[in-house]
Amino acid sequence: MMKRQEPCKGCNDQYDVKISDTKMARLVEIASHSRPTVQDEEYERRLSICSACPGLQYGTTCRYCGCLVQVRAKLSESTCPFPYESQWA
Repeated sequence: MMKRQEPCKGCNDQYDVKISDTKMARLVEIASHSRPTVQDEEYERRLSICSACPGLQYGTTCRYCGCLVQVRAKLSESTCPFPYESQWA
């Protein structure tokens, strides 16, 4: 007998997967304290690419790696996890 699968967190009203702009800015700030970051121009370029990507979920999350794209885009050592070829290259 197959057990009915629960919906994913994004599809279930019980969970709130959205992150406020204020909280996201704070997360980016925290990540930026301990690691090298890119300049604002590069950060905006990366975010622009991510916002047009079919892998962007909820406006904040990369479906290919599960990261918060605003945090990943700010860190200089990060790469785009798009399958087969980075979209940031």
